[in-house]
Amino acid sequence: MEVLITLGRTLFSFLVLLVMTRWMGKKQMSQLTFFHYITGITIGSLAAIVSLDPGISLPRGAASLIGWSALTVIIGYLALKSPKARIAVDGEPTIVIRDGKILEKAMQGLRLSMDDLNMLLREKNIYSVNDVDQAVLEPNGKLSVIKKPEKQSVTKQDMNVMTVKPLYMPTEIITDGKVIQRNLKELNLTPEWLNAQLQQSGTRIEDIFYAEIQNDGTLYIDKRGDQTPNLAH
Repeated sequence: MEVLITLGRTLFSFLVLLVMTRWMGKKQMSQLTFFHYITGITIGSLAAIVSLDPGISLPRGAASLIGWSALTVIIGYLALKSPKARIAVDGEPTIVIRDGKILEKAMQGLRLSMDDLNMLLREKNIYSVNDVDQAVLEPNGKLSVIKKPEKQSVTKQDMNVMTVKPLYMPTEIITDGKVIQRNLKELNLTPEWLNAQLQQSGTRIEDIFYAEIQNDGTLYIDKRGDQTPNLAH
């Protein structure tokens, strides 16, 4: 009986948590600040406590979850509308390298060691501080870097190479033998176009594990059974 009660409370907590996370909106892990990270852990911990502790009534547990979620949404809204509130909640970017010089005081204030800085630079494929002109530590803990001019990669614009705007953004068209009609519609493509592409490549829809339209309008096809992918033109 206790097992059934626990399962019921777990299902209840899960559903409340699902609704609350949808309400609070989307935010990628890479965008999470320390505040969002802590509130996320707290709300998850509350859901676990409600699931396992029969001494906490479900209405009280739901009220706690909803309360924490509401406070998070309210503070997020204030941070969105007010720069001062945003700085108070999320902090602000901090320059750690300026004009190629490491700012020791800024790093001390952030409790950032040289090992930490070098690790963040390596994540940007930069293996020497000497290559950096400017570096800013963002509120989410990521490092934004501008290399010195002589260390920057050459672009097509620098070489006066003509660029061509892509026709499409790479988008999945078929997954596990099923056509994703919504994506076809968003790309202004028709089922007739898709059938023509498949006929040209000699492939049936049911034989396709994954198909994706490319920038130039060609169709990337990966057949079931790990067969060699091919491009339909």
